[in-house]
Amino acid sequence: MSKELHTFFRPARGLLWLCLIAGGFSLPVKLGAVTLEELLTQPKLTPKKFAAYFGGFGYEFNAPIQSADTFLARKRGDCDDYSVLAAHVLAQHGYTTRLIHVRLAGRVAHAVCYVNEVKAYLDYNNRNVFFTLTRSGPDLRDIASKVAQSLEASWTTASEFTYSYSTRRKTMIATVSQTGGAETASPPQSSPFNVD
Repeated sequence: MSKELHTFFRPARGLLWLCLIAGGFSLPVKLGAVTLEELLTQPKLTPKKFAAYFGGFGYEFNAPIQSADTFLARKRGDCDDYSVLAAHVLAQHGYTTRLIHVRLAGRVAHAVCYVNEVKAYLDYNNRNVFFTLTRSGPDLRDIASKVAQSLEASWTTASEFTYSYSTRRKTMIATVSQTGGAETASPPQSSPFNVD
């Protein structure tokens, strides 16, 4: 091959590589409206595929956690709505999920859904970015530190909790403080407020 011809094809090769790389690292696809039934029956739903459904959702703080159907129909909600739904749906697909509530100094608390099998958590704040899952160790302090760092804040306490759509109650399982020693796991107690 002549030197002129070789030089001519070099930029084309670079463009081809750029297209291949860009295609492999594109932003998550924003999928259309979805129902709870569709999420529960979606074959081989992974945490990353679950997160892809929420790219077009908006943020709206809600004191009570919305029902799954309401959150999905409105396409608006907050971190509690998203985390609770993620835990509910992914558990039905065989994943071990944990709901984590991180209290932040001078800010509103934040909830995420940790998935043991992928060693990462789903965060509603990351629904529009390439990295929809945030890698973290399973320890409450590890998760709280990652959440606080992502929000450029300091955390004070972190709790693992469960939530039931049928009773509409949060139950705290364990709580740790940033400055405290060992994890304190008290008997599960429902929150003292009604979230209806």
